[in-house]
Formats: sequence, structure tokens, C-alpha cells
Amino acid sequence: MIDLDDTDRAILRALARDATLSAGALGRMLGLSQPATWRRVKRLTEQGAIAGRRLNLDQAALGFGVTVFLGISLATKGRVSLEDFERAVSAIPEVQTVQHVLGLYDYRLRVVARDLSDFERVLRRRIMTLPGVGQVDANVLLSEERLPGPL
Repeated sequence: MIDLDDTDRAILRALARDATLSAGALGRMLGLSQPATWRRVKRLTEQGAIAGRRLNLDQAALGFGVTVFLGISLATKGRVSLEDFERAVSAIPEVQTVQHVLGLYDYRLRVVARDLSDFERVLRRRIMTLPGVGQVDANVLLSEERLPGPL
């Protein structure tokens, strides 16, 4: 675990809201100089607290109006390796995330599609034909609120 002080937490909260902030802008927000802020961000990155910066795209503006979460149980455990399934499902462009989970399902997927008929096409032609797919459960996303996290 990384030892964080209040300033480190404030930096992480600010970058979680807007990862494009420069060290100068971040420093002005927090009452630090640009070099001091840059050194802290560099240290947080080197220690692994900052694992990268991500661009959030507006899926609807790009024509992807439907997001579906799929729970997938593999039918033939042991016959198909988990790596084979993960490699095959990761090759589907509409699949945004692949999570290997413990519980009711073996995998949880986040899938985007243009509309429900497009999702049905992706489900029938691409996902249901993957090696080892057994039971599939779908949940359509109605709305989403991103929370800042525990910092």
C-alpha cells in the first residue's frame, strides 16, 4: 500500500475528475508550485497510484446508444481454456471490458451497440458462437453515474 498524505489525495481526486490537468493548473488549484506538483505526480505514477490516464468517449455521440452487461457462464469448464475464451471475446470490437469474476457467472462483459437489433446481431453471431459459452444473462444499462471513489 502506498503512503498518501492529504495533498496526494487531493491530487488524485483532481486528476480523477480531469486527467488532462497540467501540473501548473493542478498546482494552482492546490496552492503548490508547478515543480512541486510535477514531482508529486511523478512519484505517484512511479509508485503505481496513477496507473495511466484514460479518455472517456461519449458512446451515444459516437452512435452507440445501447450498453449491455452480460453475465456468461462457460458450459464446458476444463475443455476450453479460460485464455482461449478471453482471447476470442477480446477480439470483438463491441466488447469494451472482459472481467473474470467469482460467483454466479464466470465472466462479465460490457458490450456497446448502435441499438437493440445491432446488439442482437453481436450476441447471436459473435458472442454466442465463442468457444465454451453456456448460459448468458443480459442487463441493459438505463443510466450511469460515475462516482469519484474512496479518496
